[in-house]
Amino acid sequence: MTALKSTLPEAARQTTAEALQGALVDLLGLSLLAKQAHWTIVGPRFRSIHLQLDELVSFARSYADVVAERSSAIGVAPDGRVETVAKTAELPTPADGWTQDSDVVALIVEALGAVGLRMRERIDATDKPDPVTQDIFIGLTAELEKQRWMFQAENQH
Repeated sequence: MTALKSTLPEAARQTTAEALQGALVDLLGLSLLAKQAHWTIVGPRFRSIHLQLDELVSFARSYADVVAERSSAIGVAPDGRVETVAKTAELPTPADGWTQDSDVVALIVEALGAVGLRMRERIDATDKPDPVTQDIFIGLTAELEKQRWMFQAENQH
């Protein structure tokens, strides 16, 4: 099947496509990680963090859709298949079984930090090739950093 046409020059399209694909994998992985933590969290702050994790899952899934649709708009099929996410995600792995609330928070803070750093690299990478995608990444990164701050505050004493 032939690729959809794009108004971006080919080199810009390829650079942008790589950045979008990486962001898609990060967001899908983040949503899965947060949902796993949501199901297995225990401890005195269970309820508040449980609900906060649901918010993170919704945010990650919503932005995954925005990123995937941007990829489609530039003529590149997004790849959110389970196999792709499993092979290429670079997120910390939660422990098996129940996880203490403070450990869940530390895990999520670590994951959000790693994704945020990669998003800043993607902001730089798309500066010249595609400012439209860069704008998406800027908004996404602002929300990632807000989420990280909110989770990080949970473990401050």
